[in-house]
Amino acid sequence: MVHNKIKAGLRDGIPIAVGYFSVSFTFGMLAVQDGISPFHAVLISLLNLTSAGQFAGLTVIVSGASLLEMALTQLVINIRYALMSVSLSQKLDRSVKTFQRMLIAYGNTDEIFAVASSKPGSVGSRYMYGLIFLPVIGWVGGTLAGAVASTLLPAAVISALGVALYGMFIAIVVPVAKESRSVLIVTGMALILSAAFYYLPVLREISSGFTIIICTVAAAGIGAVLFPVKEEKA
Repeated sequence: MVHNKIKAGLRDGIPIAVGYFSVSFTFGMLAVQDGISPFHAVLISLLNLTSAGQFAGLTVIVSGASLLEMALTQLVINIRYALMSVSLSQKLDRSVKTFQRMLIAYGNTDEIFAVASSKPGSVGSRYMYGLIFLPVIGWVGGTLAGAVASTLLPAAVISALGVALYGMFIAIVVPVAKESRSVLIVTGMALILSAAFYYLPVLREISSGFTIIICTVAAAGIGAVLFPVKEEKA
């Protein structure tokens, strides 16, 4: 069975687009607050399409870190997309050509990957184009709306909306941490390491870009050692 109707992809992409709009609104607002023009904020969202990578990248840009730090930060945070793309390539129908796969890879986010992977059988290029289109519009449109709003809304409102970012991450992490002891411990380790790099005299001299890299790799490494995934016997 091959899913290859663009209308079906558009329909499945609507909930993703709505969620992306709200998250990218916060990104656009914070980007303008940090001195990035609305045009460049929208351009970042259009070319990246990655929430965690963009928020981390924004921190690196504002701190004036080097291009090497930016590259390593994005590699560490977004390397999962390489694994997701390999997995999704097995789901794509054989009729999907190399150039089409490259276009699909641009929009292979966590949510789009999850929806496409859940389809029985294989998926075609037209379905994937439809599934990707509205989420991209939602992500870029939300960034534009947040960037413009940041230039128009009162400072008190902007400050209040800034809390939405932290609320978003809490809403993502807490439910999973409540269900998984390993996630709770790894998250706790990341928080402890982040606090150490913020407060301790020597560690706080390290730039924010390398701090993100070190905390991410260290917490993930601790999680891999303490909670290894057992391979299933064939």
